[in-house]
Amino acid sequence: MRVYRLSICLLLSTALAGGSANAASEAGPKSREYYEEHGEIVWEVPTADKLVALTFDDGPDRKLTPEILSLLKQYGAKATFFVVGDKAMRHPEILRTELEEGHEIGNHTFHHPSFQGASSIRILKEISSTQDAVMQATQQKPILFRPPGGWYNEAVVDIIKQNHMQLVLWSWHQDTWDWAKPGVGRIVNRVLNNVRSGDIILMHDYVYNSTQTVEALKIILPELRKRHYAVVTVSELLKHRSDRRAADSNRIPDPLKESYEAAHTSK
Repeated sequence: MRVYRLSICLLLSTALAGGSANAASEAGPKSREYYEEHGEIVWEVPTADKLVALTFDDGPDRKLTPEILSLLKQYGAKATFFVVGDKAMRHPEILRTELEEGHEIGNHTFHHPSFQGASSIRILKEISSTQDAVMQATQQKPILFRPPGGWYNEAVVDIIKQNHMQLVLWSWHQDTWDWAKPGVGRIVNRVLNNVRSGDIILMHDYVYNSTQTVEALKIILPELRKRHYAVVTVSELLKHRSDRRAADSNRIPDPLKESYEAAHTSK
């Protein structure tokens, strides 16, 4: 298996810091406003355009993911799938279908561990193993990363920055909690009662023994279309940033270009 090359300088710096992901945050946490202002973490995108990004975590799943892909195709919607590396290795054909149908793949670690208290080496391994799994399946590498549970600190942020990726979370008012099986109605209401331009919606394409996400999408997608919202990938949404931070989105590389170059230069 080809090993995805991560920053040697980062490995050295984190080792000097004590090797713990907590070490980098001892100076105190930074605010959401700081991370947004510097383009280091994305929760949502300020835009005047009627666009929302639909994201799915924890897949691919051999049953739910194809059903979701079918619905997305039916309603002309695009999504970003934050995949778990070990599942990506088991179902590489699903990743290829996602890309073929115009969707985007992000990194959601290899084993879906909590990063709280994790060493920097562990974090790097989780990220790099997933990069390698996606590259093997698709000849493309993800440029977006979402940590399990949305947990991050300065070490996580620094690792992502130094490896030329973008950390993406979700709009706080668009966490559907579909993983907890709250009922189709609650998932639908969470999205539709709160939707606004630039939202990043959090859903899951793996929820054990549940079809609630799929059933909710059957209501959400046509209603978003009726309200004239376009459902796009995160990278597409970032291109429509309308405030003074628009320049920051320019540093988000084009996924196809970056992946092509990586596939032909990383050995």
